[in-house]
Amino acid sequence: MGVKNLWDILESCKKTLPLHHLQNKRVCVDLSCWMVQLQNVNKSYCANKEKLHLRGLFHRLRALIALNCSIILVTDGSVPAIKLSTYRRRLNSGCEDGMNSQVASSLKRNKGSEFSCMIKEAKLLGLALGIPCLDGIEEAEAQCALLNSESLCDGCFTSDSDIFLFGARTVYRDICLGDGGYVVCYEMADIETKLGFGRNSLITFALLLGGDYSQGVHGLGQESACQIVKSVGDEVVLRRIASEGLSFVKKSKNSKKPAQLLKCANGENAYSFEPNTNGSDLNSKGENQFLQVINAYLKPKCHPAGSDAVYRVLAQHPFQHAKLQEICAQWFEWPPEKTDDYILSKIAERELRRFAFLRSISSELGVKLPLDKIPVKCPVSEIIKSRKIQGKECFEVSWKEFDGLKTSIVPADVIKSACPEKIKEFEEIKAMGKKKQNCCKPRQKKSKNRLSSLPEVTLELQNLVLGVEPESYSSCSTSISSKVVIPENINAINDNVMDKHSPHVELSVREADSNATRSCHPANHVPAENKIIDLLSPPQAPSRNVYTFQERKQSKHNNSDRFK
Repeated sequence: MGVKNLWDILESCKKTLPLHHLQNKRVCVDLSCWMVQLQNVNKSYCANKEKLHLRGLFHRLRALIALNCSIILVTDGSVPAIKLSTYRRRLNSGCEDGMNSQVASSLKRNKGSEFSCMIKEAKLLGLALGIPCLDGIEEAEAQCALLNSESLCDGCFTSDSDIFLFGARTVYRDICLGDGGYVVCYEMADIETKLGFGRNSLITFALLLGGDYSQGVHGLGQESACQIVKSVGDEVVLRRIASEGLSFVKKSKNSKKPAQLLKCANGENAYSFEPNTNGSDLNSKGENQFLQVINAYLKPKCHPAGSDAVYRVLAQHPFQHAKLQEICAQWFEWPPEKTDDYILSKIAERELRRFAFLRSISSELGVKLPLDKIPVKCPVSEIIKSRKIQGKECFEVSWKEFDGLKTSIVPADVIKSACPEKIKEFEEIKAMGKKKQNCCKPRQKKSKNRLSSLPEVTLELQNLVLGVEPESYSSCSTSISSKVVIPENINAINDNVMDKHSPHVELSVREADSNATRSCHPANHVPAENKIIDLLSPPQAPSRNVYTFQERKQSKHNNSDRFK
């Protein structure tokens, strides 16, 4: 939950950033918040049986792995004493299963509840992926905030708004995967600049509006709370509350709403306030009732930044390939091949981004080494081909001995930042291949029709046989290309090939030239021994004889002489 209405107050500081923003960053994840989000997607029995919440977690983690985003899962520890009344109230409403009031009276959480079992399974899945888990002493968001404030991580994933009260600087509230994936981000620097609220002001909101550690002031809304906090100021507001309580929070004279008032120690009237005290008498202990809430946010129980527990999760953990295959087969009924298809390419992409990040840091330090001189070897063997996936430029690459993964598709910008030499090498090989292909390209035919080239071949053969130069046919190339004179006594010509001055050869040449010039009426001029074969036109049925006017007149005259 966090602080009531705090997300609404911070709405103007919300930023939607592309998922790529998390590249090369280290983030802490409040695991309980993620599991609640994933479980709320589908609360049916089938969803729990098929472990859809764990599938959703798997896909979130693999997406962040591909971006070389180092992840630390953080779980809740014991319930803080100041939070016990809120915890009991949530248990009675059924927020967590398997708990009762007797168990909740202790500070330890029920390890056998259904939700606790989900957390255990999520931790096992994370460890198989090489993602460590830090078990918090009390609140998980407080531990995440400590790591963020100590610059041990770049941001925190949680939906509890009170993480800002614990000191977090960068908070990611939501994450969306897929094409156009994004994260919803809040920066404390923006809250301080745009709204004028620091950490002390946000803790005051918890006292006024209510949260996990207090019920708040009855009848006070978020707008009035903002005005009160701004009027006092971030630097002095907590000191004033510690010394005076909420006596300065008075109902304005122009207000139309009556307020339930609480008589404070100094006799002034103020809004009613109810802290969560778990039945203890603060006045008997001499403690201020508000000071307990303030200290719970300013001094939470967490693993210190220099502790062994924090040191262990900051170390790099190995990817357990066989263990992941076993888990996915047991929970999701995936064969090993499907599990490998999902995760191996993402881990390979992570290694490439790490290599690119190393080169960029070296370049900033003034060390620019060629690819073959870098101590850490590039995981890419070569670029196979260029690809386009969902409108984005990519490369299909081969990998160097990576858990059985041979090839996969990687965004082009990752290759450009990691190993531009591979792109240059790929383009050179591609250019050489095109040049070689152009040199060995076969001679194109003039026509796709096989029969269209036959007259030309026959003409060349006839030229060789007759000994006629090709230039002599240039003037009638159109006629000869479609109609070729084939002498019936071609065998006789072959016998006289050596004697180019043979009368028969001269006659054949002369007849060929004559036929080429009289292509309009070949049937009327070709001698009986020479035939014209049209190799292009389809065969036609025999047509009736066509006579000229003079021929018809002469024929009529001859017929009249016969009957005289």
